[in-house]
Amino acid sequence: MSDTFADPGKQVEPRIVRWVGIFFVACFVGLIPWTWYLAGSLPDRQLSSHYNVAWTGFDVMLAVVLLATGLCVLLRSPFLAVTGAAAACFLVIDAWFDVTTAPPGRQFLEAMIMAAVAELPLAAACGWLSYRTEHLVQGQINLFLGHTFRWR
Repeated sequence: MSDTFADPGKQVEPRIVRWVGIFFVACFVGLIPWTWYLAGSLPDRQLSSHYNVAWTGFDVMLAVVLLATGLCVLLRSPFLAVTGAAAACFLVIDAWFDVTTAPPGRQFLEAMIMAAVAELPLAAACGWLSYRTEHLVQGQINLFLGHTFRWR
């Protein structure tokens, strides 16, 4: 059996970390020509027979990650770092696709307002929570606006 499993405090093999890092950098490099290809080859319009399912599924996933983030805040869970980051990503993606897929006129204006007033500010708050998780978990930040009770 490997020494890494025998001693949980032992650092992960630097070689593995290096290869994982190289893999992700290679993915980035590979996405550059792929993105240029898609930009030049995809049509301006596409009829999708499952458009409603795609958006409903996305919104269900967004709702679940927002619920998980809220619960992590209330429980002062260290998993807030993960759920907050995921929620921020979902919200930015939601704003992006709402705005870029909205037809001109009233729907585009609604998408812009929702992005500016709700989705992007909430994404920023989730990003901040994710970044400050350690302080929140340790009780150094009080999000309950002056209330004296503790949830834990």
